[in-house]
Amino acid sequence: MDEPAEIGRRVQRLRTERGLTQRQLAEPSYTAAYVSTLESGKVRPSETALRFLAERLGTSYEELATGRPAHLATELRLALTDAQQMLATGAADEAAVRYRRLLTDAEHLDLAPEQAEALLGLGDCALETGELGDAGRHFQAAERLLSGEPLPRRARAIRGRAIAHLLAGELRYACYLLESTIDELGTSGLADPEALVLLYAAVIGPYIDMGAHARAAHAAELALALAPQVSDPALVAGMHRQVARTFLAEGRTADADASLAKAQTIYHQLRLNTDLAHCHWMRGYVQAQNGELDSAERQLRTARDMLAAKRAALYTAQVEVELADVLRRLGRHDEASGLLSALLELGDQHGAVHAGGAHRLLGLIAEEKGATEAAEEHYVMALGLLERSGATGDLADLCRLLGDLLRRTGRTEAALDAYRTGLGDRAAPGTTTLGTAPASMPDRLRGAGGGVRPTAEWS
Repeated sequence: MDEPAEIGRRVQRLRTERGLTQRQLAEPSYTAAYVSTLESGKVRPSETALRFLAERLGTSYEELATGRPAHLATELRLALTDAQQMLATGAADEAAVRYRRLLTDAEHLDLAPEQAEALLGLGDCALETGELGDAGRHFQAAERLLSGEPLPRRARAIRGRAIAHLLAGELRYACYLLESTIDELGTSGLADPEALVLLYAAVIGPYIDMGAHARAAHAAELALALAPQVSDPALVAGMHRQVARTFLAEGRTADADASLAKAQTIYHQLRLNTDLAHCHWMRGYVQAQNGELDSAERQLRTARDMLAAKRAALYTAQVEVELADVLRRLGRHDEASGLLSALLELGDQHGAVHAGGAHRLLGLIAEEKGATEAAEEHYVMALGLLERSGATGDLADLCRLLGDLLRRTGRTEAALDAYRTGLGDRAAPGTTTLGTAPASMPDRLRGAGGGVRPTAEWS
């Protein structure tokens, strides 16, 4: 809302243009004296008063309070839903161009909620293209703009920051952000399905990388159990966008805004496809650990295809590391080696844990082919990547592999050093040093049948 003097001049100008006296404008709810005081800038009008005066003057509350025509804000919100649709179903780089333009427009119009939405979109685009520094900055800026909003409204920004830290190899901090937000949602009574699916799905990755397999499995079950409560009606979203365009053309900005709000909610839900792909990814990982290689391959290919369809190059390459491990264990070495090249081409700054995993697998394949020197080179490169990531379970396993190779080639002292390093980083399967796990799903969010549906029902 503008300063009282600016609002007063605006009311006086509009009243004069419409040929109304102060008394005619004020009655029946207010007095001519109140309008006179308001027009002189001596009083800050309440929202109720401004809405009354706006109706009498034939304008909108927003235009009277800010001087900004209501249709400009509605047109911006319509453009944001178009950008959301592009990101949900198309290419991140194209969506980012549109979001940057809309952020500039929102800043020019001084529309904080729309600025936050544009920043969240830019953050999601940067995550998918692997620009982690940019992603973190966009999500932080959005969180600052939303600082006065309820926690579910801020969940996307927090989740985005956590994912950026995870992909940069900062696993413990990513877990801290996600777990603390899940717990706060539960204790505050503000838990909602969409926010929880976002957060539970996001915490799976760091749990797996840190060896907390039991927590990862539980988080995946909770996310998949909540998924039916988050619909995915892309056609309905498109309908709401077209209806909003019709309303806007007719000057019915309030009706257009209502339709846009519905479309925006749906496009947020469409973004959950990425998170559900992560759940398939996690299930494939667990099945691989249990030796169910054929089932694991199907789950991982499902996750990979879902992510590739959204052109999420970084996540797609990371799933392919897990898929390559399954293919190697199935004896399909050449196919596995081909998959690993995609992530390594992105560079280790886009995910040290999975880049290390790729080098580890290439080392195993080289060993199985008898190429000892190449295997050692890959193991050493993987060790350097994993030492700074906090992925203690992976690091311990890698040290064992390197130690075994060194021992077999007669370098006993070097092998002992590798084993000692691995023992120092050893973490028991299914545990972590993060403390108590986040609270489970509130009872009121569970299915009508009670309890969480087993993940075996989801394919």
